[in-house]
Amino acid sequence: MNYNQNNKIMQINYETLIVGVDIAKEHHVARAQDFRGIEYGKTLKFNNNNKGFNEFYNWFKKLCAEHAKSNVIVGMEPTGHYWFCLAKFPKQKGIKIAIVNPMHVKKSKELDDNSPTKNDPKDARVIAQLVKDGRFAEPSMPKGIYADLRISMNFRDTLIKELNSTKVRIVRWLDIYFPEFNDVFSSWEGKTAMLTLRKLSTPSKIAEISAEDILKLWKTQVKRAVGIKRANLLVDKAKISIGVTEGIKMAEYELQYLLDKYETGLSTLFCTIFIRSFLLIYIPLESYNLVNYEYVYCYTITHNFLILV
Repeated sequence: MNYNQNNKIMQINYETLIVGVDIAKEHHVARAQDFRGIEYGKTLKFNNNNKGFNEFYNWFKKLCAEHAKSNVIVGMEPTGHYWFCLAKFPKQKGIKIAIVNPMHVKKSKELDDNSPTKNDPKDARVIAQLVKDGRFAEPSMPKGIYADLRISMNFRDTLIKELNSTKVRIVRWLDIYFPEFNDVFSSWEGKTAMLTLRKLSTPSKIAEISAEDILKLWKTQVKRAVGIKRANLLVDKAKISIGVTEGIKMAEYELQYLLDKYETGLSTLFCTIFIRSFLLIYIPLESYNLVNYEYVYCYTITHNFLILV
C-alpha cells in the first residue's frame, strides 16, 4: 500500500468492505462497514483460536457476498503482542491488513456519542472509521530469514536491557555489603574480580584467610597482572570494611544468582550476535547497499569466527 494518505483513501472504494477489530488476549470484537461509514451486519465476538479465526473469516466473506463487495481491508489497533496471530491469518489469505495509531483511537472515541467511555464494540467501530479516513499504516510482516533477523534484533535489545539491569544490581550489592571492593579492583567484571566474588564474596570470608592463599586462588585461573600486593590490599580492605553484615548468608546467595545471570546473559548475547551475523550472509547481495558497513563488519566477525573454530 502507498503510505500517502490520499492514495490510502483512494484504495478504499464502493467495492471495499472495511472491518474494524478490537484486539484482546482471549476474545476479539469485529464490526464491518462500507467506505461511507454505513455499518453492515451485527457485531461479531470471536475467540483467539483457529475456530474463532475461521468464524471471523466466514463472517466477513458472507457480508461481502450480501453487499457485493469484492475486497476487504481489516483494520486493528496493535495492542501489545496480541494482534500478531490475528494479523497473520487474513494476511495468508491475501487480505489487506491496516493498523491504526492507539492515540488516534483514544482521541476519536467521542465523535459518535460525545463520551470518552471505552468498550470493545465502540473501539471496533472507531478503528473502522479511521481506516475509512486513510489514517492507518500497513504493517511490515517479514518472512523467512528477514523474520529471523527481526526477532534476533528484538531479542538482542531485550538481552542488553536485562544485562544492564543485572549489572546495576551487582553494583548495588557491592555498595551495600563490600563498598571497598572497588578500591582493589577497577571493575568487578574483570577475571580476577569475578573469581574473588565467586569464591570469597564477603569481607568476613576474605579476612579469615591470608594474602598468600588468596594469591594461590587467583593463580589457578589468572596467570598475569595479579600479585601479593593486591592480595594484601584486598585483605586490609576487608578487615576495615563498613559493609552491612546482617543477612549476609542470603546476600551471598543473591550475589551468586546475579553472577550466574550475568554470565548466562553475556554468553547468550554473544551467541545472538553471532547467529545474526551468520544470517546476514544468506541475504541476497542485491538487498544490500554497497556502503552497508554493518553487513561488512558482521561478515568479518563470522568469517573470523569460522576460521578460529
